[in-house]
Amino acid sequence: MTASQPAARRTVLKGAAALAGAVGAGAALTACSAGGEGGGAGGPAVPKEPVELGAAAEVPVGGAKLFREHKLVVSCPTEGQYKAFSAQCTHAGCVLDKIDKGEGNCPCHGSRFDVTTGKVLRGPASDPLPAVPVKAENGKLIAG
Repeated sequence: MTASQPAARRTVLKGAAALAGAVGAGAALTACSAGGEGGGAGGPAVPKEPVELGAAAEVPVGGAKLFREHKLVVSCPTEGQYKAFSAQCTHAGCVLDKIDKGEGNCPCHGSRFDVTTGKVLRGPASDPLPAVPVKAENGKLIAG
């Protein structure tokens, strides 16, 4: 055995370790992309056609309600006025899990959004939640 053989073996082992690390990093990035960790497919959820959310009275004046099954959050700043936003985080596509003190929480990475404006309050998300048209019709909320 010559001195060059152990060096060649070390080189191969280092290369294998680097390849394994790269594969692991790729898997981690995939988990953080849209659709991973509880997110939906593609970008933020915005209804393609009108969807009935339920009774307008379910959204308190000065408050908001999360319609997680439709990936929407609706606020009611004043009586009879409603604002809706996608409830799908703009960072990794996860759906907000709760509203606390006017802030929507993303359970995946901790982003926080103002549910009355859609603005990012805390990252890692950097883009606001997309606005969704919403109206009250015959006592029901219709989004999209």
